[in-house]
Parts: sequence; structure tokens; C-alpha cells
Amino acid sequence: MATADDVKARLAQVSAPDGRPVTEAGVLSEVLVSDGKVYLSLTVDATEARAWEPVRAAVERTVRGTPGVTSALVALTAERKAGLPPIASHTPASARAPAAGGHSHAGHSHAGHSHAGHSHAGHSHAQPPADPQKETPGLPGVGAIIAVASGKGGVGKSTLAANLALGLAASGLKVGLLDADIYGPSVPRLMGLKGRPEVNGRMITPMQAFGLKVMSIGFLVEEETPMIWRGPMVMSAISQMLKEVNWAPLDILVVDMPPGTGDAQLTMAQQVPLAGAVIVSTPQDLALIDARRGVAMFQKVNVPVLGVVENMSYFMCPHCGTRSDVFGHGGARHEAQRLGVPFLGEVPLQMSIRETSDAGLPVVATRPDSAEAGIYRAIANSVREALAGRRSAARPAPRIVMEG
Repeated sequence: MATADDVKARLAQVSAPDGRPVTEAGVLSEVLVSDGKVYLSLTVDATEARAWEPVRAAVERTVRGTPGVTSALVALTAERKAGLPPIASHTPASARAPAAGGHSHAGHSHAGHSHAGHSHAGHSHAQPPADPQKETPGLPGVGAIIAVASGKGGVGKSTLAANLALGLAASGLKVGLLDADIYGPSVPRLMGLKGRPEVNGRMITPMQAFGLKVMSIGFLVEEETPMIWRGPMVMSAISQMLKEVNWAPLDILVVDMPPGTGDAQLTMAQQVPLAGAVIVSTPQDLALIDARRGVAMFQKVNVPVLGVVENMSYFMCPHCGTRSDVFGHGGARHEAQRLGVPFLGEVPLQMSIRETSDAGLPVVATRPDSAEAGIYRAIANSVREALAGRRSAARPAPRIVMEG
């Protein structure tokens, strides 16, 4: 199996634009190797991004040609030097155009792409576009994309995302589930999936479970492998799993987001027109503080908040039937009302949900007649109605034509 030193030795043969070996140009990130898969990035000045794109392509070819390497993710990250105005102010329009096969969005310019993702030229911390849904194309054959997000980890977001997707599928929709939680992919375990997805040319065939199309970075790395990725690499991986996977035909794609309000969330808002976001929180005050940030972040990038779910809302003792509000109760409902967004429902802290999730047998699919499955289906119906309401509201008003 290839090592990082093996890859660096091969990269010494690739020349930077100034003729130096790329390994001596001061642009190479740490080279991460996991089970034959290589991840690295090149960080250059934004004004030199176009000159470096052919180098990125050469690095990609060289890495893939290294014995023992099965795939590679090579990201090109262009950073603006301190004191310079934004790229749009000092770079001619012709120089800002993306390379063939690339695409650009406000604040992010993506030149070319590798098999494992899109490299990012022109990445800066500029403000997101005023209306991402008007500036970015959707995924062909996918009706709506919704994000399931949380302001912090440990609130049961992935379990909610999986059962929400299954609840939508139970209503007759064609549904996909994308695990975009790069740092902690849980969907393979939740859906009982193992192995590698098939690759046909440059496109990946998603895996199938319980009637859902499923994709996760967890299929490409070992379960215990730490995901030590810089922001541009996260964005590259999410971009690939969105645009280089054969999702179509789907009515809805449910995306399990990483917790927080960082690069992954902005990438989603800028890469595809999100139909809405579902925010997951527990009743605790600490979790609600982070939930507020999540709501505010999606509102700031003009992504509709479909509603808030209170997870671990209460505990019902399986032996005596006594209810206990372990983390408090009703905080998420109150917060949704305060923020003016819908409240989608309460999910209890229940042994059956934990057991089925750990076993890869999600409760909506394997215990459809249970009370817990009914709760998830009710939330799914509320999400579906919210999506339908927004589509209806987006239609133009009828015109009255007078004929005389």
C-alpha cells in the first residue's frame, strides 16, 4: 500500500508554474493516505489560480499513477493575501472565468475537478450570494433537496435524517439520503450498509437500503479512520457526492449535514438550490443556543427553514410507563415560535430507536407499526406539506384577461 512519502516522492517530478518541484513551492498540504485513497490540497495566491490549475491536474494524474493508490482527492485552494481587495475587484473578468468543466459561485470559484471531488480555485471568506437558489443549478432529475442540520453534535440529527427519509419514502416518494457529515459519517451504520459503491466512468452509483438511494463518505474510508480534512477538502467531497452520484430520478434528496455553521453548510447553499432545512435540537438551553445559530445561518443564505424538531424530547420508562423530561421539555417548540418558524414535532428518548439505529435497522422501516415510527412519519408529512406550500407560494398569481 502506498504511503505519504511514496506520494511525495512522485510529486517531486511535477513542476510548479515557476519551474520548481511542486513539493518545494510551499503550496502542498499534508498528504493523507487511507486504504489506498489519497487526500491533499494545493494552496496558492488567488491571482495565480489559473496558472496552477494545470499543475493540479498533473498532480492528480501523478498521484493516481502511484503504485498502491486507488483514488485521489486533489483540491486547489486560492487564498487572497492580506491587504488585497476581493478577487472580483482586482482580477479581470476574463481571468475569473472558470476553466473548462468548472463552475463558479460568489465567493467560490471551482476550476476543474478530480475523480474524488471538485478542486476549489478562488476560495475566500466572502459573503455568500444574496440568493443561492437563483444563482445555482439543481441536480438533474432531483425534485427537491432538503438539509437536516443542527447547531451542535450529539442531538440525534443523523437518526432523524435517516428516519425522515424513510418516512418520506413511505408516503410514496422516491427518496435519496446523502450523508454529508464528513467528520462523523453515521449513515452506513444507521442503514446497515457495508462495502463500496460502484463507479461507472466519473459517476458513482449510490448504494440501496430500505428503498432509499444512499451515499456517504463512510463507504470510502474505514469506520475508525479519523477524517482530518481542511475546509476546501470538505467542500470538494460534498460537491462530488452531490454532483458525481447518479441520484436521478428522485423526488427528494435528504442531506444529513455536519453539525455547526461552517464550510459544509455554505457549500450546500452555494452548490445547489436547497428547498429547505430542518433544524434538530434537544430541549436543553445549550442546544437551543446552537439551534438559533443554525436557523439564522440558513436564513442568512436565503434557505427556507422548514421547521424545528425537538429530539430526545422526553423519556418514557418501558417498565412503569412513567414519563421523565430528562433534558427539559418544550424548549424547541418555544424557540420555533419565538423565531417564527414551524415546529415539526417531538421525538422521545426511546430504547427502540437507539437499538434499531445501532443495529442498522431504522425504526420506520423495520417497525412501521410502532409509535416511534408514527412520530417520524408525522414529521415527514409535515415536511412534505411545507415543501408543497412553498412551491405553491412560489407560483405566479393568476392573470385575469378581459376579452371584449
